[in-house]
Amino acid sequence: MISAERGAAANTLEAYGRDLDDASEFLAGGLIKATPANLRGYIQDLGRRGMAPATISRKRSALRRFFRFLFQEGDRSDDPTSQLDAPKSRRVVPDVLSREEMMTLITACGEDTRLSCLVELLYGAGLRASELVSLQMSALPRRRNGCWETQAITVRGKGGADRLCPLGSPALAAIAAWLDVRAESLPKTEAAARRAAPFLFPSRGKTGHLTRRRLGQMLDDLAATVGLAPERLHPHALRHAYATHLLQGGADLRSVQTLLGHADIATTQIYTHVIADELSELLETTHPLARD
Repeated sequence: MISAERGAAANTLEAYGRDLDDASEFLAGGLIKATPANLRGYIQDLGRRGMAPATISRKRSALRRFFRFLFQEGDRSDDPTSQLDAPKSRRVVPDVLSREEMMTLITACGEDTRLSCLVELLYGAGLRASELVSLQMSALPRRRNGCWETQAITVRGKGGADRLCPLGSPALAAIAAWLDVRAESLPKTEAAARRAAPFLFPSRGKTGHLTRRRLGQMLDDLAATVGLAPERLHPHALRHAYATHLLQGGADLRSVQTLLGHADIATTQIYTHVIADELSELLETTHPLARD
């Protein structure tokens, strides 16, 4: 239902499946007939396991959707999740890479045109890892006589929603450099080459494109090259940097929401906390009364 009617992505379907399997295991296979007390016990158990409030909220959301579906289909006459209280959650402000750190990373890519293109698209367009690795050649603007007709790519985001992502000159130059040598990375066997041909970053794997795991490994190696802690450099860290640096440069929140493809502006507002923290630190270190 959530696939057909709500357009949920494959990753969302897998996450919901894992959450419902976990609840079913806790209730010894009796999830469908669970009572409000059973579900409260499950939520309390999640807390005892040390799970974060955000994780508990996600699992609670999966349960609510599941039982709402059973109720609508007539498989239950009640919704036992209606009495479940949401855990108090505090959104964690990300540790954002600075402009200087980003320039160091881009420089460290050196002659590796694929890595340079990946980093430029993560930081220059704010793409999610899944959006980046599955990016298709058809998403790129046309290029005639070495010039791009437009400066934007079309990205298939969460839930199958498309959005237009404008690109700066460095990102477009990185794409052009990668396209010049991309053919060398295509698989040699005919079947694998046919499978990989549609993707900007082809691979011999069954998906035909670079995997998120391999992308993560490449960023780990890049972090080691510049002496950066590996936990600070991951695909989403570059997306965080993209959004934060846009806001620092004067972009408005609604525009950043559109560029990131966030359905809810509350998701985008976390980056305003980063800016507020920086301003507070500036006040504490520069204002004469604060120093006193």
